[in-house]
Amino acid sequence: MFHHPGNVFVVSAPSGAGKSTLVHRLVASVPNLIFSISFTTRKPRPGEVDGRDYFFVDDDRFDAMVREDGFVEWVEVYGQRYGTGRTWLEGQLASGVDILLDIETTGALNLRHAIPDAHMIFILPPSAAALEQRLRGRGKDSDAQVALRLKHARHEMALYHAYDYLVINDDLEAAYRHFESIVYATRSQRERMAPVAQRILQGF
Repeated sequence: MFHHPGNVFVVSAPSGAGKSTLVHRLVASVPNLIFSISFTTRKPRPGEVDGRDYFFVDDDRFDAMVREDGFVEWVEVYGQRYGTGRTWLEGQLASGVDILLDIETTGALNLRHAIPDAHMIFILPPSAAALEQRLRGRGKDSDAQVALRLKHARHEMALYHAYDYLVINDDLEAAYRHFESIVYATRSQRERMAPVAQRILQGF
C-alpha cells in the first residue's frame, strides 16, 4: 500500500480515441502535475531521450527489477516490456506532486491493486464508427491492422466499469474541460484539503 501526499491519475483509452492529445495538453496546462516515465526494454526512437521519454533498460535489468518487486505494474506489448518503477513513483509522490500515468488497461488494473486510491480515467470515442473513421484517417494502418485495433478497442472498452471517470472525446475542447475538471475536483476533496482547512481554522 502506498502512503502519499500526491494524487495518482491513471488514463487509458483505445487507440485512436485522442488520449495522447488530451494527456499532453493536461500536463502542459495543470501545475504540479507530471507525466509518469516508464521503464521499457524497447530501443529509443529518433528524438527520444533516456530519463525524459522513458528509462531505457535491457532485458537483464528489467528481469532484475521484476525479481526485486521494483515495478508497481508491468506488461508486455508486442514483444517489448513496459513498467512503472516503484522507487521512482514513490519518490515523486512523496514530494507532493500529482502523477499522471498513461497505461493500457491490463497495466491500469494491476496498478489499481498496488494503489487502491488511484483515480482511474477512461477516454471513450463517441462511437465505434467514429473510432474506425479516425483510425483510417490517420493513414498509418492497413485494413487488417484497423480491424485488429478495433477488436482490441472492444476488449479494452469492456473494462470501462473498472474506471472511476469516463470522458467521451467527441468535441476536443469539451473533452479537455471534463478531463481537467477531474484533476481539480480531486484536489479539492475534503480528505486532501483537510490539513489546509485545519491550518486556517487554527488562525481563528
